[in-house]
Amino acid sequence: MSPTLHPRLEPVRETILKRNPGEAEFHQAVDEVLMSLGPVLERRPDYVEASIIERLAEPERQIIFRVPWVDDQGRVNVNRGFRVEYNSALGPYKGGLRFHPSVYLGIVKFLGFEQIFKNSLTGLPIGGGKGGADFDPKGKSDAEVMRFCQSFMTELYRHIGEYTDVPAGDIGVGGREIGYLFGQYKRITNRYEAGVLTGKGLSWGGAAARTEATGYGTVFLTQEMLATKGRSFDGTKVVISGSGNVAIYAAQKVAQLGGTVIAMSDSGGYVVDEKGIDLEIVRDLKENKRARISEYADLRKQSTFVADGSIWDVACDVALPCATQNELSADAAKTLVKNGCIAVAEGANMPTTPDATDILQEAGVLFAPGKASNCGGVAVSALEMQQNASRDSWTFEHTEKRLETIMKGVFERCQSTADEFDVPGDYVKGANIAGFVKVADAMLALGVV
Repeated sequence: MSPTLHPRLEPVRETILKRNPGEAEFHQAVDEVLMSLGPVLERRPDYVEASIIERLAEPERQIIFRVPWVDDQGRVNVNRGFRVEYNSALGPYKGGLRFHPSVYLGIVKFLGFEQIFKNSLTGLPIGGGKGGADFDPKGKSDAEVMRFCQSFMTELYRHIGEYTDVPAGDIGVGGREIGYLFGQYKRITNRYEAGVLTGKGLSWGGAAARTEATGYGTVFLTQEMLATKGRSFDGTKVVISGSGNVAIYAAQKVAQLGGTVIAMSDSGGYVVDEKGIDLEIVRDLKENKRARISEYADLRKQSTFVADGSIWDVACDVALPCATQNELSADAAKTLVKNGCIAVAEGANMPTTPDATDILQEAGVLFAPGKASNCGGVAVSALEMQQNASRDSWTFEHTEKRLETIMKGVFERCQSTADEFDVPGDYVKGANIAGFVKVADAMLALGVV
């Protein structure tokens, strides 16, 4: 561990590692926050006296449950479901559900821990939580996905509610899955409690711009970051990893702001199109056909598909990792620096390894951590909760404007906090400290609970 960790936090870290063995992603997320908090503890000894960090690192509730379901061949399958209700000092637990074979408790805790600070940074009254299952929706029929979602919700329903815990989507959980989950919740409870899930369809309580929100938000915050150096997206070459929801709508907003997205990827490889990725082709492949990105090269002859290697080998001005955790390594960071990249903003949750983050920051590359740059999705989820509570519906333009305002506020909080703690331009420390202080003060106010 780096010697810059505050001495008061060494035993805290050791306790966390001992209490949560084998959860590498969770340990990484905790370390990143702890490394930022030394200056805060010097100024606020009351946080130490109240054991705020120890309490914050321990989830308020962790739920693990069996999810049995029957496939189209009549076979009984069993998956494991999770919901970690991490911290509710600022409001009801808020965070997505991830359906992916890689899901286990450590990943859910890492995501939930990040969500606390992410939600705090939005300035909206929402706590942090996360959930999911080791179920893979890829290759499953709609009927199989429906039966799984219904079984999942049959257990989850007793733990959630609009004033308690409000899940949303994440990897593997889109509009289809949210629909099945909400339908089962309504069936079991006999309540049309629209505010219990976000990411709903527009015709039944969803928010305009929710689909676009995470990708748009990442680009809005990157735009603010670029402006500190007198730059904008206009005329820039941008590489975006992934080709799911976040990546697609980040690409759309980049194009609207004058940038050119030249590469996108999925788990099978990446495509390079120097004339600019045709986003309609990608959307059709991913949202309608559920196909692989490799098929893009069959439809755009001037493009190239690369099955091996790293998308970060493609020279660009701005890199937006929007796929999954730890996808951007130290070697990839060195390549980005060598190729003249000026800014990196995380559209996914913790996609950049700690070593890579250090390399980028030491080279003077503008770097925005995911807890700041990808909080647009949860911000619009909170706006969806507002609309549901007031039985209202806002236009796309109104919601997008609210999102842009929120993301500007997030950046300003990161920037001003970094300045206040004598690390100007370090948006990682700025985000961690700003997010932490807001939650810590709320925890102090609520007493030892």
